[in-house]
Parts: sequence; structure tokens; C-alpha cells
Amino acid sequence: MSKHSRAASLTPVNRAAVAGQFLHRENQMSNDHNKMLAGQDESEGQKFLVFTLGSEEYGIDILKVQEIRDYEAVTRIAHAPDFIKGVTNLRGIIVPIVDLRIKFRLDNIQYNHQTVVIILNIADRVVGILVDGVSDVLTLNRDEIKPAPEFGSALSAEYLSGLGTVEERMLILIDIEKLMCSEDMALFETAAA
Repeated sequence: MSKHSRAASLTPVNRAAVAGQFLHRENQMSNDHNKMLAGQDESEGQKFLVFTLGSEEYGIDILKVQEIRDYEAVTRIAHAPDFIKGVTNLRGIIVPIVDLRIKFRLDNIQYNHQTVVIILNIADRVVGILVDGVSDVLTLNRDEIKPAPEFGSALSAEYLSGLGTVEERMLILIDIEKLMCSEDMALFETAAA
């Protein structure tokens, strides 16, 4: 995918369309999740929300996504790890915001009109991840997902569910539940207490 077409796919209009899919999906999420747990019709594939960090595309299980919001200022928490940007109030719920660019030790951190927060519901917790932008929702069949190699970086293979390939695109598929429930994320609980 060229840089020009990637930039076009991340326009605010497209972001709104992706966000609109969640409103429709929210009513069906528990039924879809129950079907997935029951292993019904695995040939349909798994849906991933695709987001960008720098020039790389990542995917997370769409069933973990609650909503997508524009990035707004957050309240910093003293002694929290650098990758915890702070917390925000989301309709009365205090939500920690994790900057994945910092967590993955990426350079050139810039926030612009495409920067968004993906609100996740993981292990009965609501948490937000700050990303450069969202592009679309992709369905990947089992044969389009390859095992994850060890990168030897901040993104350990234990937090990856694989590499997805669709046409000329390659997605780094993150096991977002494992990442958010990891030992270093538990530091937030200590820092916020």
C-alpha cells in the first residue's frame, strides 16, 4: 500500500465510518462472542480493527473494542510508567490511557487530528489505547494468519497472535488482552492506588 493510499484511508470521514460500525456491532457483540466461544463456523474468519503506529499496521480483535474516540487531554498520574498517558473520564468511568507508541518504544511521537483513542473492554476493565489512527475492519481467515516471530523488541512475541496477510498488506496482530493484563500494566493499579 502506498503512503498516499494509506493517508487517504485514514481520513476523518473513514474514521467516522469505522466508528459507526461499532454502534451496530454493540447490540450483536454478546451473540457473536458466544458463537465464537462455541466455535461455530470458523470459516467466517476473525474480525480485526486495523490501526497504525508510525508506518506499521496493527490489528486487534474487534470484540475487545468498545468505541473509538478523538484524543483529548488526559490527567497525568504521578509515578505512573511513561506509557500511561494518564486517565480520562468516560461517562463517569475513569479510564487509563496507554500510549502504544511509547509502550512499543517507537520514535517521533506526534499527535494530530488522526490520533485516536481506542476504548477497550478487557477482563471487565475499560482501558484506552492511544494510536496514530484507525483505517478499517478486516476479516482474516485462518490461512491468512501466520505464527508471530520473535522481534527481540518491546513487542514480545507473547503479546502477538500472529501476522495477518491480505493482498499486499501485512498486519501485526496483537493479543490485546495479554498485553493489557501483563505484569507491567499492573503497575498502573499500583500507581493509581
